[in-house]
Amino acid sequence: MGHDIRYIPCTAIKSQALADFIAKWTEVQLLTPDVTHEYWMMYFDGSVMAPSLGARVVLISLDGSRLRYVICLHFLASNNATEYEALINGLRITVELNAMWLYVHGDSDLVIDQVMKESSYKSPLMAAYCQEVRKLEDKFRGIKLHHVPERTMMPPTSS
Repeated sequence: MGHDIRYIPCTAIKSQALADFIAKWTEVQLLTPDVTHEYWMMYFDGSVMAPSLGARVVLISLDGSRLRYVICLHFLASNNATEYEALINGLRITVELNAMWLYVHGDSDLVIDQVMKESSYKSPLMAAYCQEVRKLEDKFRGIKLHHVPERTMMPPTSS
């Protein structure tokens, strides 16, 4: 037969080769761009869908600039906790952008109602999340939260 087939066991990857592979194929976390506007619109959404927990935030300035963020959560969380994580991380980002006025849109009735003081929280975890939002709210001149139905939640992706 014209073929010579041999079994060769795999050897361990050298640590430098692994480091080079990770450096080449891992996306670099970029700093928040130097975009300063006083007014911003923020959309936030949390997700507990497999394979991982996460959240996303879209920030839109008055001139139409869009900043998109994805937050990966490396801990087990409820749907409400992921929604709060999205909101809190979005608020932290807008504080870095020196936003003074913020219009926030989210699809979680519970989170919006708790932050707007229209409903109370039964869980100590939800109370802690809400307190963190309160601390961040003080960094703005004005912030308004609006509930948006899930199917119309995120803005179109085109700029």
